[in-house]
Amino acid sequence: MKQIIQSFKTGETILEEVPAPIVSRGQVLVQTTYSLVSLGTERMLVEFGKSNLISKARQQPDKVKQVLDKIKTEGLLPTLDAVFNKLGEPLPLGYCNVGKVIAVGEGVTEFQIGDRVASNGQHAEVVSVPKNLIAKIPEQVSDQEAAFTVIGSIGLQGIRLINPTLGETVVVTGLGLIGLITAQLLIANGCRVIGIDFDAVKLELARKWGVITCNPKNEDVVKFVESHTEGIGADAVLITASAKSDEIISQAARMSRKRGRIVLVGVIGLNISRADFYEKELSFQVSCSYGPGRYDDNYEQRGIDYPLPFVRWTEKRNFEAILQSIASGKLQVQELITEVVPLHDYQKIYGHIGQSSSIASILEYPKTNEPKRNTVSLSSKSFQGQKGVLGIIGSGNFTKMTMLPALKDSGAYFKYIASRGGVTGTAMAKKFGFSHSTTDYREILKDTEVDLVMITTRHHLHASMVVETLNAGKHVFVEKPLALNIEELQQIMHAAENSKGSITVGFNRRFSPHAIKIKQEVGSGPMNIIATMNAGFIPSNVWVHDLNVGGGRIIGEACHFIDLCSYITGSKVVAVCMNAMGMNPQENTDNASILLKYEDGSNAVINYFANGSKAYSKERLEVFSQERTIIMDNFRKTEAFGFKGFKGLKTSLDKGHKNQFHSLIQRIQKGGEALIPFDSLVNTTQASFAAIESLRTRSWISLD
Repeated sequence: MKQIIQSFKTGETILEEVPAPIVSRGQVLVQTTYSLVSLGTERMLVEFGKSNLISKARQQPDKVKQVLDKIKTEGLLPTLDAVFNKLGEPLPLGYCNVGKVIAVGEGVTEFQIGDRVASNGQHAEVVSVPKNLIAKIPEQVSDQEAAFTVIGSIGLQGIRLINPTLGETVVVTGLGLIGLITAQLLIANGCRVIGIDFDAVKLELARKWGVITCNPKNEDVVKFVESHTEGIGADAVLITASAKSDEIISQAARMSRKRGRIVLVGVIGLNISRADFYEKELSFQVSCSYGPGRYDDNYEQRGIDYPLPFVRWTEKRNFEAILQSIASGKLQVQELITEVVPLHDYQKIYGHIGQSSSIASILEYPKTNEPKRNTVSLSSKSFQGQKGVLGIIGSGNFTKMTMLPALKDSGAYFKYIASRGGVTGTAMAKKFGFSHSTTDYREILKDTEVDLVMITTRHHLHASMVVETLNAGKHVFVEKPLALNIEELQQIMHAAENSKGSITVGFNRRFSPHAIKIKQEVGSGPMNIIATMNAGFIPSNVWVHDLNVGGGRIIGEACHFIDLCSYITGSKVVAVCMNAMGMNPQENTDNASILLKYEDGSNAVINYFANGSKAYSKERLEVFSQERTIIMDNFRKTEAFGFKGFKGLKTSLDKGHKNQFHSLIQRIQKGGEALIPFDSLVNTTQASFAAIESLRTRSWISLD
């Protein structure tokens, strides 16, 4: 299928051939008929992409600080690689989509095949949309009119925040598409509306609907508002403009009455004068997109609705309100359409988006009943008879920035990348020379040429995909963790017993030259190990903290160092105790100390902390044995004390990824023992579960 994407690196807008998405639980699959181009938002993205690196940095000072911190801890070259990789990611454009339902996922009862719907789907021939971000279109509303649903909801949410009452005077600053829709909705709400804009065409259109208009080229906007409110000032100001100047927020304050309300929907400079706000006791609020539910994964992705008696207007209910307003004639959008352009002529819109005087541009999609392909072939390569043919499931940052660069020159044959939406997977496939991009990972499992499947999805999918891969008779590499609970681990163990395929987990630290040298020098025998992971803060709403999705950072990440300690000792964990920071720590804590007891009498302490400085080394290992000590700092420097003939080791940052992946490909192609013994993988996974159980029960947990 065709989809419009944009490069953050160059600003180029492309109509790309990508695999069509497949419908998943809680989602609705829609074949697009029309989509609305948000000229304001999409123009900003295109202009940002076309700006040079210095300009991009100036626009994102917070990102610059992150880059500088990363340079301090990981070095210049790895940081530059990460930055340029990030800039090279394609960005799917669009969020105002209309079409017909062609499939519904499990758990969706509100929609049926054939329904006409509006959603925040992208500019693509087929989109998969969560059920709370989609609304049915009334019969009286055409598809073109329905394309205004989502962008109308942005204006509507701004109105809900100012909470206007009948007869109040509200100023709308910026009569672009959102501003014109907002003005109409305010009039329908019984308000007196003053519209401010420089464009004579937009001002004339607004006057048709009863808006009192002001052109700042000809009028002092503050005096204009005062003259139309008998010197009192506006009850509320809604800013829908886009500008870098601080003058707009200053004008909004000066034209407001005492205790007036100001709501920002657009993007402007926000250097606020305290005096302007203090003297009038003004309130100021920034509106968040379509309404309550925005950026809440429980609402948007998991389909958990807010109860109507307590949250009357959510994103979806705002969508429905806009559609009802169009159906009743209170909101007229047909006059706002400047052009309707066939999808293949998209450059008529994007080619001059920075200079466009259009109000609303709509893309029209080809009408076809042909099924869209879930797999796109990018080359005609044949891998018949080859060993080490890869299929990768997952196209996130780890795959792009770590796995694929590390697999370069490994001798592997790149056949598939599977991604949920198809865009990122296709971009990676082209960059790294894969022959196929797919949105259906089971295509990889069915392909007899593929002998190694590599899984880098979110953690809750690992176990089930490992089991499916083993049942398909293929070798599997899965990025940590192997499983999130005992039941999943048992399913994997059962599948492994009956499969010709092997399992490798992404415990790469043991393959670092630093870890290998430490193990070689220390030898065997009881030892003490202190491992510190200065993991860094991650906000609580990020998926890694969700016990059902990420498993928490102890199971999801600290398992790395459990495996590393087991590798150094050459022994198995027999008992675990964990204590965490705080009086009542939760199971998804990321500030904890884990104590490990080993079969050979070794003792290890893993300090996993998220409350340290990012300027400090991220990972550190100390080993004490036979009156000797080795200290490894961030997989760049190892110092040895008390060893004959060995003082230390220095390298660039090397956590062992390349060595692990190259060794894995060699084993697949030539045969041999598993890279990490399966019973060690099981022991490490059980130890991570035991850590959480220990926290819960406040006791030592023995492993069978």
